[in-house]
Amino acid sequence: MLDFHDKRLAAPAEKPAAFARVGRPNLPILVALGDRAERVSAGILGEPIEVYSAREDFLLIRHGLDHYVGWVKKDGLMQDAGVTHRIIAPLTYGFAQPDIKAPPQTTLFLNSLLRAGVSEKGMTECDGIGWVPDGHLAAIDQFVADPADIAVGFFGTPYLWGGRDALGLDCSGLTQAVFAAAGIQLPRDSDMQFAWSGARIENWQEPGVLRRNDLVFWKGHVGLMLDGETLLHANAHHMAVAHETLAGAIKRIADRYGSPIGAKRVSLVEKGRPDWLGAAGPAVGS
Repeated sequence: MLDFHDKRLAAPAEKPAAFARVGRPNLPILVALGDRAERVSAGILGEPIEVYSAREDFLLIRHGLDHYVGWVKKDGLMQDAGVTHRIIAPLTYGFAQPDIKAPPQTTLFLNSLLRAGVSEKGMTECDGIGWVPDGHLAAIDQFVADPADIAVGFFGTPYLWGGRDALGLDCSGLTQAVFAAAGIQLPRDSDMQFAWSGARIENWQEPGVLRRNDLVFWKGHVGLMLDGETLLHANAHHMAVAHETLAGAIKRIADRYGSPIGAKRVSLVEKGRPDWLGAAGPAVGS
């Protein structure tokens, strides 16, 4: 369970002034006011947001899914008109017409939340977004079965501190995104994921114990197992999402960051909270 006393998640003392949704394909969440402030996370189009207060051109917000608190630009939010569908591809587009030769008018990332309308020629028109290929779109409560299958689609994506999408992501941004595609809401940062997600694998270092979709943690880092021996992770060594043997990663990382602190297995049977995706402003503590 999330610890809402953690300063990264603790809601401001005042009640939310409004509920909204992310109105851009991605929206940096900053640790402080100012365009040069550190980016600690990001909102993806359509995700619910709690709005607390305004200062200059920024809003103090709390992310409606992982509860991360930070500052965003005022023009990065939109009113909540409800959502019905979600993007299930790492990257796609909203086109001006139901035609793959039509100009793309919106970039869309995994887990973007949209309101869908009519369908035509293998595409669906989404409010304010354009026409989205049906193969990249799913009903809001339909999830992928295998997070690792989605994760390999991010191979080569640049490493970006605070990133959560196909233009750039960090280690926990990758694991959070691919498990969200499977209907499971992980916390934002790797230490939170280690503390609050899944079941500890006590004998993970023994041969044959680790399996696909297990998470291996270092202090300040997390990676996803593609099989019993191969680790996929967004990392600053490769400055990209890369895969390597777990044994090789452990050896390479040891001199600088030490040995892994453990491994966790997240159940893929118990799905997340579709109602979090369908309504802005979930109750604090949900």
